[in-house]
Amino acid sequence: MTAPGLFVSFEGIDGSGKSTQARRLAETLRSHRREVVLTREPGGSPGAEEIRALVLQGDPDRWSAETELLLFTAARRDHLERTIRPALERGAVVICDRFADSTRMYQGLSRGDLRAVVDQLHALVIGVEPDLTVLIDMDPAAALTRAKARNTAEERFEDFGLPLQQKMRRGFLDLAAEFAPRFRVIDGNRDEEAVAADVLAAVSPALR
Repeated sequence: MTAPGLFVSFEGIDGSGKSTQARRLAETLRSHRREVVLTREPGGSPGAEEIRALVLQGDPDRWSAETELLLFTAARRDHLERTIRPALERGAVVICDRFADSTRMYQGLSRGDLRAVVDQLHALVIGVEPDLTVLIDMDPAAALTRAKARNTAEERFEDFGLPLQQKMRRGFLDLAAEFAPRFRVIDGNRDEEAVAADVLAAVSPALR
């Protein structure tokens, strides 16, 4: 984005630890007196949070892939207008737990061959990519065990099981190769401190 701030997204399969690492990075940057907006998708604005409840709770087959894509895109547009763009314009660092790359994977790959539709809709309605994307790469079986242990109401995608996790991991790594200039792949199969150190090292050059 052409804006004074920095837009960083975190991606990865469910249970990879990306949310924890996004929070840790936000805390570290705030300790260095940077303004940080820590947000998430779907969600991040009042309207988008309402849509989040619709898509992440209930029967895994509740929505068709096409309906789901439209809902996520509507949530992202509201999030962009009300949270992300205003923060970037005032020079803040925006750290977002998931963004459009998750839609490219979950709706574009996992539930049919909708990637072209995802990209067309993104270009038409969103038109924004993060400045930097941190991909926390982790063993799918270990990540799924961690994700299911959270035992929350938002387990819709985890309920699709290990085959989806494995497919998503391959897809995210392919995406990192496709958009190599903005992706940084971090090994998440280690302790939290080691992962956090690598995340900070990956993001720090963009902050200077």
